[in-house]
Amino acid sequence: MKKIFLDSDIILDALLGREPYHRAAISLIDMAHKEHFKAVTSSVVFVNVHYFLNKLAPVTKMESLRRFRSVVSIVSVDEKIIDMALESSFKDFEDAVQYYTSEMEGCEYIITRNVKDFKNSKISILNADQFIQLLNNAK
Repeated sequence: MKKIFLDSDIILDALLGREPYHRAAISLIDMAHKEHFKAVTSSVVFVNVHYFLNKLAPVTKMESLRRFRSVVSIVSVDEKIIDMALESSFKDFEDAVQYYTSEMEGCEYIITRNVKDFKNSKISILNADQFIQLLNNAK
């Protein structure tokens, strides 16, 4: 089973209904729920998503997070990941943390809207639409 890492922008697109990305993000979460692949995200992403939901959609945040949590595994960010991110050439520290978390977890893909931010990645970087198309072509 494929293991994918979901970046915060994908999760926020789904939970906040951000157009035009909402449909693909919801489809990914639905596919994870149906176990087409194993979805993971980091504890950092989960906390960041909570922060933005609290600011932008406080009424629905906890229920949305509970439902999302039921389909995704949360992986820890440890000092080794932080050290690798600090020493990396990534321009964005958070992207570096997510990349090294994905690498340590053995993820085959990182799903994000910021594909260009991962240009030297050894892991395949796709947006939600690209990953869905990849899965559909594999059928």
